[in-house]
Amino acid sequence: MDKILAAAQTIATARRGRAPLAALPPDVVPDDEAEGYRVQRALHDLLLPQVGPLVGYKIGCTSPVMQQYLDIPHPCGGGVFANGVHETGASLRFGDYVRVGVECEIAVRLARNLSPTEAPFTAEWVMEAIEAYHPAIEIVDDRYVKWETMGAPTLVADDFFAAGCVLGKPVSRSAAPDLLKVTGRAVVNGNEMGRGTGADVLGHPHNALAWLANHLAAEGKGLHAGQIVLTGSLVKTLWLNAGDRVVMELDGLGTVAADFT
Repeated sequence: MDKILAAAQTIATARRGRAPLAALPPDVVPDDEAEGYRVQRALHDLLLPQVGPLVGYKIGCTSPVMQQYLDIPHPCGGGVFANGVHETGASLRFGDYVRVGVECEIAVRLARNLSPTEAPFTAEWVMEAIEAYHPAIEIVDDRYVKWETMGAPTLVADDFFAAGCVLGKPVSRSAAPDLLKVTGRAVVNGNEMGRGTGADVLGHPHNALAWLANHLAAEGKGLHAGQIVLTGSLVKTLWLNAGDRVVMELDGLGTVAADFT
Protein backbone atom coordinates (compact mmCIF):
# COMPACT_ATOMS: atom_id res chain seq x y z
CA MET A 1 0.00 0.00 0.00
CA ASP A 2 2.94 2.36 0.59
CA LYS A 3 3.91 1.95 -3.06
CA ILE A 4 0.33 2.59 -4.23
CA LEU A 5 -0.02 5.72 -2.11
CA ALA A 6 3.41 7.04 -3.11
CA ALA A 7 2.52 6.72 -6.79
CA ALA A 8 -0.85 8.39 -6.23
CA GLN A 9 0.74 11.25 -4.30
CA THR A 10 3.31 11.87 -7.06
CA ILE A 11 0.57 12.01 -9.71
CA ALA A 12 -1.70 14.18 -7.53
CA THR A 13 1.09 16.70 -6.94
CA ALA A 14 1.72 17.00 -10.67
CA ARG A 15 -1.99 17.41 -11.45
CA ARG A 16 -2.54 20.05 -8.78
CA GLY A 17 0.41 22.05 -10.08
CA ARG A 18 -0.38 21.46 -13.78
CA ALA A 19 3.21 20.25 -14.14
CA PRO A 20 4.11 17.70 -16.84
CA LEU A 21 4.67 14.33 -15.21
CA ALA A 22 7.92 12.57 -16.00
CA ALA A 23 8.27 8.82 -15.53
CA LEU A 24 7.36 7.71 -12.02
CA PRO A 25 10.25 6.66 -9.79
CA PRO A 26 11.15 3.01 -10.52
CA ASP A 27 10.13 1.87 -7.04
CA VAL A 28 6.54 3.15 -7.40
CA VAL A 29 5.75 2.48 -11.07
CA PRO A 30 2.69 0.18 -11.21
CA ASP A 31 3.73 -3.32 -12.27
CA ASP A 32 0.68 -3.88 -14.44
CA GLU A 33 -2.69 -2.34 -15.28
CA ALA A 34 -4.39 -3.99 -12.29
CA GLU A 35 -1.97 -2.18 -10.01
CA GLY A 36 -2.49 0.96 -12.10
CA TYR A 37 -6.20 0.88 -11.24
CA ARG A 38 -5.34 0.53 -7.54
CA VAL A 39 -3.23 3.69 -7.84
CA GLN A 40 -6.12 5.36 -9.68
CA ARG A 41 -8.51 4.67 -6.79
CA ALA A 42 -5.98 6.09 -4.31
CA LEU A 43 -5.51 9.12 -6.58
CA HIS A 44 -9.26 9.75 -6.62
CA ASP A 45 -9.30 9.87 -2.82
CA LEU A 46 -6.52 12.46 -2.85
CA LEU A 47 -8.11 14.63 -5.56
CA LEU A 48 -11.75 14.65 -4.40
CA PRO A 49 -11.44 17.87 -2.32
CA GLN A 50 -10.19 19.69 -5.43
CA VAL A 51 -12.23 18.15 -8.27
CA GLY A 52 -15.53 17.34 -6.58
CA PRO A 53 -17.32 13.99 -6.41
CA LEU A 54 -16.89 11.22 -8.97
CA VAL A 55 -19.84 11.57 -11.36
CA GLY A 56 -18.94 8.96 -13.95
CA TYR A 57 -16.25 7.39 -16.07
CA LYS A 58 -14.49 7.69 -19.39
CA ILE A 59 -13.47 4.71 -21.50
CA GLY A 60 -10.44 5.03 -23.74
CA CYS A 61 -9.09 2.87 -26.55
CA THR A 62 -12.47 1.59 -27.70
CA SER A 63 -11.98 2.35 -31.41
CA PRO A 64 -9.35 1.08 -33.87
CA VAL A 65 -8.10 4.61 -34.55
CA MET A 66 -7.42 5.22 -30.85
CA GLN A 67 -5.98 1.76 -30.18
CA GLN A 68 -3.54 2.31 -33.04
CA TYR A 69 -2.73 5.87 -31.94
CA LEU A 70 -1.97 4.88 -28.34
CA ASP A 71 -0.64 1.38 -29.20
CA ILE A 72 -2.91 -0.16 -26.57
CA PRO A 73 -5.17 -2.91 -27.98
CA HIS A 74 -7.90 -2.91 -25.33
CA PRO A 75 -10.16 -0.47 -23.44
CA CYS A 76 -8.96 1.44 -20.38
CA GLY A 77 -11.01 3.47 -17.89
CA GLY A 78 -10.70 6.67 -15.90
CA GLY A 79 -12.79 8.87 -13.64
CA VAL A 80 -14.99 11.86 -14.48
CA PHE A 81 -15.44 14.44 -11.71
CA ALA A 82 -18.09 17.07 -11.08
CA ASN A 83 -15.80 20.07 -11.60
CA GLY A 84 -14.82 18.82 -15.06
CA VAL A 85 -18.35 18.46 -16.50
CA HIS A 86 -19.60 21.40 -18.57
CA GLU A 87 -22.64 22.20 -20.70
CA THR A 88 -22.47 22.93 -24.42
CA GLY A 89 -21.37 26.47 -25.15
CA ALA A 90 -18.81 26.44 -22.35
CA SER A 91 -15.84 28.78 -22.50
CA LEU A 92 -12.87 26.99 -20.93
CA ARG A 93 -9.46 28.35 -20.00
CA PHE A 94 -6.76 26.94 -22.27
CA GLY A 95 -4.23 27.52 -19.49
CA ASP A 96 -6.06 25.21 -17.10
CA TYR A 97 -4.52 22.23 -18.92
CA VAL A 98 -0.99 21.05 -19.62
CA ARG A 99 -1.71 20.16 -23.26
CA VAL A 100 -5.42 20.01 -23.93
CA GLY A 101 -7.05 17.83 -26.55
CA VAL A 102 -10.58 16.85 -27.50
CA GLU A 103 -12.36 13.73 -28.69
CA CYS A 104 -15.78 13.13 -30.27
CA GLU A 105 -17.91 10.84 -28.12
CA ILE A 106 -21.32 9.37 -27.46
CA ALA A 107 -21.97 9.72 -23.74
CA VAL A 108 -24.64 7.84 -21.82
CA ARG A 109 -26.47 8.79 -18.63
CA LEU A 110 -27.68 5.91 -16.48
CA ALA A 111 -31.26 5.56 -15.26
CA ARG A 112 -30.47 2.91 -12.67
CA ASN A 113 -27.64 1.24 -10.81
CA LEU A 114 -25.59 -1.56 -12.31
CA SER A 115 -24.57 -3.56 -9.27
CA PRO A 116 -21.50 -5.83 -9.31
CA THR A 117 -23.76 -8.69 -8.20
CA GLU A 118 -25.50 -8.50 -11.61
CA ALA A 119 -22.33 -9.32 -13.55
CA PRO A 120 -21.49 -10.53 -16.12
CA PHE A 121 -23.04 -7.74 -18.15
CA THR A 122 -23.91 -7.81 -21.84
CA ALA A 123 -24.59 -4.96 -24.25
CA GLU A 124 -28.30 -5.79 -24.17
CA TRP A 125 -28.35 -5.77 -20.37
CA VAL A 126 -26.65 -2.40 -19.93
CA MET A 127 -28.77 -0.82 -22.67
CA GLU A 128 -31.82 -1.24 -20.42
CA ALA A 129 -30.08 0.85 -17.75
CA ILE A 130 -29.53 3.87 -20.03
CA GLU A 131 -31.74 6.92 -19.52
CA ALA A 132 -30.32 9.13 -22.29
CA TYR A 133 -27.47 9.81 -24.69
CA HIS A 134 -25.51 13.04 -25.08
CA PRO A 135 -23.29 14.30 -27.89
CA ALA A 136 -20.05 14.91 -26.02
CA ILE A 137 -16.65 16.49 -26.24
CA GLU A 138 -14.26 14.55 -24.06
CA ILE A 139 -11.53 16.83 -22.77
CA VAL A 140 -8.20 15.06 -22.48
CA ASP A 141 -4.95 16.41 -21.08
CA ASP A 142 -1.48 15.27 -22.06
CA ARG A 143 -0.06 15.75 -18.57
CA TYR A 144 3.24 14.07 -19.37
CA VAL A 145 6.74 14.96 -20.45
CA LYS A 146 6.41 12.20 -23.07
CA TRP A 147 3.27 10.08 -22.87
CA GLU A 148 4.58 7.56 -25.40
CA THR A 149 7.13 6.33 -22.83
CA MET A 150 4.86 6.24 -19.77
CA GLY A 151 3.33 2.81 -20.33
CA ALA A 152 -0.30 1.79 -20.00
CA PRO A 153 -0.18 1.06 -16.21
CA THR A 154 0.93 4.62 -15.42
CA LEU A 155 -1.55 6.16 -17.87
CA VAL A 156 -4.31 4.12 -16.21
CA ALA A 157 -3.14 5.27 -12.79
CA ASP A 158 -3.54 8.89 -13.95
CA ASP A 159 -7.11 8.40 -15.27
CA PHE A 160 -5.98 7.72 -18.84
CA PHE A 161 -5.75 11.38 -19.93
CA ALA A 162 -9.22 12.21 -18.51
CA ALA A 163 -9.80 15.93 -17.90
CA GLY A 164 -13.58 16.27 -18.11
CA CYS A 165 -16.21 16.69 -20.79
CA VAL A 166 -18.70 19.04 -22.41
CA LEU A 167 -22.19 17.61 -22.84
CA GLY A 168 -24.84 18.50 -25.40
CA LYS A 169 -28.55 18.20 -24.76
CA PRO A 170 -29.79 14.72 -23.81
CA VAL A 171 -31.67 12.47 -26.20
CA SER A 172 -33.82 9.86 -24.47
CA ARG A 173 -33.05 6.24 -25.25
CA SER A 174 -36.49 5.78 -26.78
CA ALA A 175 -35.89 8.69 -29.19
CA ALA A 176 -32.27 7.91 -30.07
CA PRO A 177 -31.16 6.81 -33.54
CA ASP A 178 -29.40 3.52 -34.29
CA LEU A 179 -26.02 4.21 -32.70
CA LEU A 180 -24.26 1.97 -35.23
CA LYS A 181 -25.20 4.43 -37.94
CA VAL A 182 -24.45 7.64 -36.05
CA THR A 183 -21.66 9.56 -37.77
CA GLY A 184 -19.64 11.89 -35.60
CA ARG A 185 -17.72 14.82 -37.05
CA ALA A 186 -15.05 16.76 -35.17
CA VAL A 187 -14.88 20.40 -36.31
CA VAL A 188 -12.23 22.86 -35.10
CA ASN A 189 -12.50 26.51 -36.14
CA GLY A 190 -14.99 25.54 -38.84
CA ASN A 191 -12.78 22.83 -40.38
CA GLU A 192 -13.69 19.14 -40.19
CA MET A 193 -10.71 17.37 -38.62
CA GLY A 194 -12.04 13.82 -38.32
CA ARG A 195 -15.09 11.60 -38.44
CA GLY A 196 -16.17 8.16 -37.30
CA THR A 197 -19.28 6.14 -36.50
CA GLY A 198 -20.84 4.51 -33.48
CA ALA A 199 -19.89 1.14 -34.96
CA ASP A 200 -16.22 2.07 -34.45
CA VAL A 201 -16.65 1.93 -30.66
CA LEU A 202 -16.05 -1.76 -29.87
CA GLY A 203 -18.65 -2.61 -32.51
CA HIS A 204 -21.30 -0.65 -30.57
CA PRO A 205 -21.10 1.89 -27.71
CA HIS A 206 -23.17 -0.46 -25.54
CA ASN A 207 -20.30 -2.96 -25.76
CA ALA A 208 -18.03 -0.33 -24.24
CA LEU A 209 -20.49 0.31 -21.41
CA ALA A 210 -20.72 -3.44 -20.75
CA TRP A 211 -16.91 -3.63 -20.64
CA LEU A 212 -16.82 -0.87 -18.01
CA ALA A 213 -19.57 -2.45 -15.91
CA ASN A 214 -17.74 -5.80 -15.94
CA HIS A 215 -14.39 -4.15 -15.22
CA LEU A 216 -15.80 -2.35 -12.18
CA ALA A 217 -17.68 -5.47 -11.02
CA ALA A 218 -14.39 -7.37 -10.95
CA GLU A 219 -13.24 -4.78 -8.38
CA GLY A 220 -16.49 -5.09 -6.42
CA LYS A 221 -17.72 -1.71 -7.67
CA GLY A 222 -20.80 -0.70 -9.63
CA LEU A 223 -22.20 2.08 -11.75
CA HIS A 224 -24.92 4.30 -10.33
CA ALA A 225 -28.07 6.03 -11.54
CA GLY A 226 -27.31 9.50 -12.85
CA GLN A 227 -23.70 8.77 -13.69
CA ILE A 228 -22.24 9.76 -17.05
CA VAL A 229 -20.11 7.37 -19.10
CA LEU A 230 -18.04 8.53 -22.08
CA THR A 231 -17.92 5.47 -24.31
CA GLY A 232 -14.84 6.28 -26.40
CA SER A 233 -13.73 8.52 -29.22
CA LEU A 234 -14.97 8.16 -32.78
CA VAL A 235 -11.94 10.14 -34.00
CA LYS A 236 -8.25 10.45 -33.27
CA THR A 237 -7.45 12.92 -30.49
CA LEU A 238 -7.23 16.53 -31.67
CA TRP A 239 -4.68 18.66 -29.77
CA LEU A 240 -5.73 22.30 -29.52
CA ASN A 241 -4.27 25.78 -29.65
CA ALA A 242 -5.39 28.71 -27.53
CA GLY A 243 -8.51 30.32 -28.97
CA ASP A 244 -9.80 27.21 -30.75
CA ARG A 245 -13.54 26.63 -31.09
CA VAL A 246 -14.60 22.99 -31.09
CA VAL A 247 -17.89 21.57 -32.36
CA MET A 248 -18.81 17.89 -32.40
CA GLU A 249 -21.72 16.94 -34.65
CA LEU A 250 -23.37 13.56 -34.11
CA ASP A 251 -26.17 12.59 -36.49
CA GLY A 252 -29.45 12.19 -34.65
CA LEU A 253 -27.91 13.18 -31.31
CA GLY A 254 -27.20 16.83 -32.00
CA THR A 255 -24.17 19.04 -31.56
CA VAL A 256 -21.97 20.14 -28.68
CA ALA A 257 -19.56 23.09 -28.68
CA ALA A 258 -16.88 24.71 -26.53
CA ASP A 259 -14.29 27.47 -26.80
CA PHE A 260 -10.79 27.16 -25.33
CA THR A 261 -9.87 30.75 -24.56
